[in-house]
Amino acid sequence: MSTQQKSKSFLGHPKGLFYLFFAELWERFSFYGMRALLVLYMTKQLLFTDEMSFGIYAAYMSLVYFTPLIGGVLADNYLGYRKSIIIGGLFMALGHFLLTIETPLFYFGSLALIVVGNGFFKPNISTFVGKLYAKDDIRRDSGFTIFYMGINIGAAIAPLLCAYLAELYGWHYGFMLAGIGMLIGLYFFHSGTQSEVFGEKGLVPDQEKYDKKILGINTGNFILLMSILSVPIFACIIRFYEFEHYLVWLASFVIIAAMSYIYRSVDPIQQKRLLVIAYFTVLMTLFWAIFEQAGSSLTLFADRNVNLIGMNAAQTNSINAGFIMLLAIPFSYLWARLSKLGKNPNSAIKAGIGLALLGVGFIIFAASANGTDALARTPMWYLILGYFVLTVGELFISPIGLSKMTELSPPKYLAFMMGIFFTSSFYGHFFAGKIAKMTSVTEGSTNVFFNGICGQVTEWITNLSLENGATQGPEFLQLLSYTAVYANFGVITLLIGLLCIFISPLIKRLMGGIE
Repeated sequence: MSTQQKSKSFLGHPKGLFYLFFAELWERFSFYGMRALLVLYMTKQLLFTDEMSFGIYAAYMSLVYFTPLIGGVLADNYLGYRKSIIIGGLFMALGHFLLTIETPLFYFGSLALIVVGNGFFKPNISTFVGKLYAKDDIRRDSGFTIFYMGINIGAAIAPLLCAYLAELYGWHYGFMLAGIGMLIGLYFFHSGTQSEVFGEKGLVPDQEKYDKKILGINTGNFILLMSILSVPIFACIIRFYEFEHYLVWLASFVIIAAMSYIYRSVDPIQQKRLLVIAYFTVLMTLFWAIFEQAGSSLTLFADRNVNLIGMNAAQTNSINAGFIMLLAIPFSYLWARLSKLGKNPNSAIKAGIGLALLGVGFIIFAASANGTDALARTPMWYLILGYFVLTVGELFISPIGLSKMTELSPPKYLAFMMGIFFTSSFYGHFFAGKIAKMTSVTEGSTNVFFNGICGQVTEWITNLSLENGATQGPEFLQLLSYTAVYANFGVITLLIGLLCIFISPLIKRLMGGIE
C-alpha cells in the first residue's frame, strides 16, 4: 500500500467511509426521530383513527423508498452522487422544520418534501460507500456493516431525544430537533468533499449532459425545478392513501420494463446476477413488510399493551437501533474473520437466516400474551427480547444485501440498481400498512387469524382465543388482535427463511463467483 493510500485510510478503511458514516448517522437521526413520533402524533394530536394513521404512515414510508429509484437514475446520468446528496438533504431538512407548523397543509407538504429529499439522498450515499472499495476488496462487507452502524446510532438516539422533547415541550420541538439533525448530516458530508477524501468519486458524470438546455435552463436546474413541482403530487398521494395501489401497479410496470431492458443489454453472467438482485429484492420486501410494524402497530402495541419501564412508546423505536449499535462492530469483525478463514456463509444463506430470525422475533412478541396482567399489559422483557432477535436477523440480511447490490449490479446501472433494491422498502411498507390494519379492532369486527388453522397457531403461541379474549374485555381483544397477527406472520416468515437456506446453493451458482 502506498503512502498516499495510507494517508487516505483510517482504522483499515477509506477515510471517506467515516465522513459518509457521520453524514448518514445524522440524516437517519432526523428521519427516525420524526418517524418515532408520526403515528402517535396522528392518533393523539391530529385524532386520526388507527386505520387512517396506518394508511398515511404506510403511504409516506413506501414513497420514501420509491423515490430512490428515480434519484438513482438522475445521479447515474446527470447529477452525480455529491449533488444528489446535498439536494436531498436540503429538501429533507426543510420538510422536518415545516412539520413544526401544525396544519394539514404543512403536514402533508412536509412529508412530501421528505419523500422527495430521501429519493436523492438515500440510494446515492449507499452507492457512494460501495465506490470506496474495489469489487474484490474483502473489507467491503465489513465497511457496509460499519456504515450500517452509523445509520442505527442515529436511529437509536433520535427516538429517545425527539420523543423526550415532544412529550415535555410539545410535538413541534421533537420535529425541530429532527431538522437540526439533518443539517448536521449535511455539514459532515460537505466537510468530506472539502477535505478531498472522496478523490474524483461522486462528481457530475457528464458535464455536457448536465449543462444541456431544457426550456432555457440547464438540465441540472431543470431537475431541481421538477423536484419542487413534484412535492404537491406526493402530498396528495399521502393524503389520499386509499389510492396508493395505483402507484404500486404503475411502479411495478416501470420496474419490470426497466429490468427487462437492462437484462437484454448485459452479458449472460450479469443476466444471472440480475435474477439474484430480483430474488434478494423480493426477500427484502417480505422482511420490511414484517419488520416495519416497528414504526406503526408495534408502537401502538407498546403504548397500549406493554408495561413499559423507563421509556415511553415512541422511545421503544430506539431498542432495535440500540442493539445494532452494540452488535454491528462484532458482526463486522465476524464477517472479516470468517472470510480470512474461508468459512464466511454466502449471502444467500445469510438472507435465509435473517428472515428466519425475524420470524422468531415476532413469535416472541406474540408469546408475550402468556404473561399478560389483569389490564391486558404484557411484560416489557418480551418486547426487548423480540427486538434483540430480529435485530440479529437484520444484521444477517440488510447490510449484506446493500453490499451485494454494489457487487452484483452492472457498473453502468449501479445507482439505478441500488434504487431497485430500495423498492423492497417501497413494497414492504405498502404491505406493512395492510398488515398493520389487521391489528385494528372495531366493535363487532373479526380477524382472519382468530379462526381455522391460523386461530390454532394464535392460540398455541399466545394462549388467547376469540372466545376468552372477547369475554375479558376490549383491552384483551386488542391484545389478541396484535399478537394473532404477529404469531401467524412470524411463523410464515420463519418457514420462508428456512426454505431460502435450503435453496441457497442454487442462488450461489447464479451469483457467478460472488459470495
